[in-house]
Amino acid sequence: MNRVRVKKLDPNAILPTYGSECAAGADLYACNTEEITIKSGETVLVHIGIALEIPEGFAGLIYARSGIATKRGLAPANKVGVIDSDYRGEIMVALHNHSGIDQTIAVGERIAQLVITPYITAAFEESAELDDTVRGSGGFGSTGVK
Repeated sequence: MNRVRVKKLDPNAILPTYGSECAAGADLYACNTEEITIKSGETVLVHIGIALEIPEGFAGLIYARSGIATKRGLAPANKVGVIDSDYRGEIMVALHNHSGIDQTIAVGERIAQLVITPYITAAFEESAELDDTVRGSGGFGSTGVK
């Protein structure tokens, strides 16, 4: 198991936890001392109260939690947040209310999930031509259309 060091920036912060033994995402908890109301169509920056030391060659990806997204319409405004391994500041989630009604975040509620994943860094080089493929330049659903 890979270790990720976590620094509490607020004594009320809750360290990320996995909901099951095989969960890919660790739950992130709101670090709030009172309820937070997110109005319909509004985005609120929710503090998590921790900083992470993600190992080099890895990134932290912040995704919506399926339950809070499908039942209450709350999801990260940027869809997927990216935490680089050299970032040491507080983790925050820009939570957007897609529902038609105001939503309330309880104290310490699980609001998003964090997936730690390896990545590669590409060396981009300009080229006048690219190799041909069967697909070619077809995009946006073109592979399922006949």
